[in-house]
Amino acid sequence: MQRSHLAPTLSFDRGTIVVRPTSVIDPSVLPGVVWDGRIGGWRAPAHRFRDIGAFWGDPAIDSTARLPAAGSSPWRNVELRSYQKTALTAWVMNDHRGVVVLPTGAGKTRLALAAAALRNTRTLCLVPTRVLLGQWIAQIRSVYAGEVGIFGDGERSLRDITVSTYASAWRHMTEIGRSFETLIVDESHHFGDAAQDEILEMSTAPWRLGLTATPSADPIVRRRADELIGPVVHSQTIADLTGTFLADFESCVWLLPLNARERAQYDRDMEAFRGFSRLVRERMLHPGWLDLVREAKKTPQGEAAMAGYRRARALVALTEGKTHALVELLYRHANSKTLIFTADTTTAYRLSRFLLVPALTADIKRVERDCLIEAFRQGDLPVLISCRVLNEGVDVPDADVAIVLGGTAGEREHVQRVGRVLRPAEGKIASIYELVADDTFEVKQADRRRGALGDSRIH
Repeated sequence: MQRSHLAPTLSFDRGTIVVRPTSVIDPSVLPGVVWDGRIGGWRAPAHRFRDIGAFWGDPAIDSTARLPAAGSSPWRNVELRSYQKTALTAWVMNDHRGVVVLPTGAGKTRLALAAAALRNTRTLCLVPTRVLLGQWIAQIRSVYAGEVGIFGDGERSLRDITVSTYASAWRHMTEIGRSFETLIVDESHHFGDAAQDEILEMSTAPWRLGLTATPSADPIVRRRADELIGPVVHSQTIADLTGTFLADFESCVWLLPLNARERAQYDRDMEAFRGFSRLVRERMLHPGWLDLVREAKKTPQGEAAMAGYRRARALVALTEGKTHALVELLYRHANSKTLIFTADTTTAYRLSRFLLVPALTADIKRVERDCLIEAFRQGDLPVLISCRVLNEGVDVPDADVAIVLGGTAGEREHVQRVGRVLRPAEGKIASIYELVADDTFEVKQADRRRGALGDSRIH
């Protein structure tokens, strides 16, 4: 039944929707609407705009709620592979809302551009880093002839198609949250745990597409992401695409013993930490890591235990055995493009000095970073070291070998790193090595990562 004559008026106000109901409406039944005593009226998060509209069929929206729809946009045809077409269809069938899960290197950005072209509305693309900001702008300009708006890296311009870092969107969404009909969220696994959710809450965009290789396994986070973006509508793993759309690969976990000095130091540093952990477990039911950290701050014993753990972590990050194995692998793959992933920035710089190879870290400025990546792309620089800069989305094509120096990285980070070497090429078989300090906490972490690629060939 069409009930537009009963519908409220909605107006955008600094990332929220102010609801002005008619006399026959009880606003408390509207999705997400609460009473705001500061204005003596009803208010809802901006992302509830679509839900309120669906509830009443055709709400009366004043001129501040959304800008006029964009006119015809100069999109060129975006060619898609078969699995990308399937993912796009699944998104369309779910009323243009939802998350697509595809491995790193499988073309999630291209899928998103096809979705934006299909909707042909004002679109905001959200990315986590300035590195990805530049890459998205370049990709959009390759298929879109109009101007591209930019929020981030010192720029602030609003256009029909706009790309923004999370940080810039958080600062400006109170102003631009009403300006878009379509919202594309790159690396969408960053949302759902409340840390940055306000960015998505402050947008009225009814159509939303999330992109990730590693969705959260936490059911609470997933439910919240479902509300802000939509449910997972299409999902494929590395194993699903390997050998066809992704390069085939061989993977090896190499357990390397500590030498006598390292073993003595590791056991000494971990003894106090394990004792402290047992005490906490006796007092608390299933304590997590954050619980341990909080408890450690309360006593000198706890602080000493955590200091020992940090020393042990630093020790196993680059042991003598790992160093020798790394050199051997570099000789073995001297004619390949190799990415080395470290557990932390300190280890990255230690290796950089030892191997005389550049390290990509968050400290590297954009111009230098782009030069290093381009040198790697051209083959002038066959080896690159990275801590986390290359984990998410950075376009590093044609790498053949990934060497992961153990550490405490989880399944998500492992999948992202491995994806750096799985871009397809004729006859290519990528090599993935994980160097793990034997009989340390790294072994348990490696066991958890072992099935992350969805492939039984890991050994």
